[in-house]
Amino acid sequence: MNLLRLTTRHLKPTLSSEQRLQFQVGRRPAMSTFTLPGSNLPVNSTPDLSREDLLAFPAFKVWIATLQRSLARQQHPSHEFHHDPYVLRKMDIQSVDRFGGERLGFVKLKAEVSNAQGENLPGSVFLRGGSVGMLLIFQPDDLPAAQESGKQAILTIQPRIPAGSLAFPEIPAGMLDDSGTFAGGAAKEIHEETGLSIPQSELIDMTSLALQAVQEHEDGESLQRAVYPSAGGSDEFIPLFLCQKRMPRAEIETLQGKLTGLRQHGEKITLKVVPLEDLWKEGVRDGKTLAAWALYRGLKQEGKICYTSYPVISP
Repeated sequence: MNLLRLTTRHLKPTLSSEQRLQFQVGRRPAMSTFTLPGSNLPVNSTPDLSREDLLAFPAFKVWIATLQRSLARQQHPSHEFHHDPYVLRKMDIQSVDRFGGERLGFVKLKAEVSNAQGENLPGSVFLRGGSVGMLLIFQPDDLPAAQESGKQAILTIQPRIPAGSLAFPEIPAGMLDDSGTFAGGAAKEIHEETGLSIPQSELIDMTSLALQAVQEHEDGESLQRAVYPSAGGSDEFIPLFLCQKRMPRAEIETLQGKLTGLRQHGEKITLKVVPLEDLWKEGVRDGKTLAAWALYRGLKQEGKICYTSYPVISP
């Protein structure tokens, strides 16, 4: 493996003469300002994010379309904000983060959403887009298929620096890259994090299945068919999938402690096999693990999922 050696010379920012002058006199680099297509909404952006980059960012496209649909619902007389509707008045792009120095990864912005009385709604947004999570359940093939006890679930143990952890337990998950379906993204993450190749046709979308039972009005908000782990600060949404497999007990045991992940991307993952009934305790700090466990139990209780055995396909 080639190691990238950095010195303080490499860490110096590359600034234009104008930007250097601004820093010398104690001012931040100038912001760029543009408007969104079809509106007069002003956007103040950092110099390293163009209008074209923002409009092409999948996370922004989904978020702005969803917000605009929700704001439009205020036009209906029955809406609680109908007499004094909230309006998106401007956006300030505060910072951006790119993957590999090129592809836009994260955007931090402040959206000003207020009514005629000057009342503002909290508008600090961390845009990162969608992710997928997978509940993998393995049952020894020497047990009856309908038997719940004896089933095992897979957790990944890996560093999560934002949480301050080097060994955070969670169900397999990963960010979507907007290159395919949610199920396709889930199948890809399962392979990368466990080494198992699972056809996406064998995955059950538990969030969509649960939402089918929710009575939504025709004028309801058009949110993603997913869970939102931190709706007060981030747009991130996570559809949760289920994969059930019957396997020889010895093969399930080989997954315990297995080292996986894309090392070239900095992933250092260790698999942990836990009894399904203990999943909520083993993954108690991870919101998507608890959500997946609750969805599985709720859908199972209502008879909306049953056990179907598929052959395990080796990596």
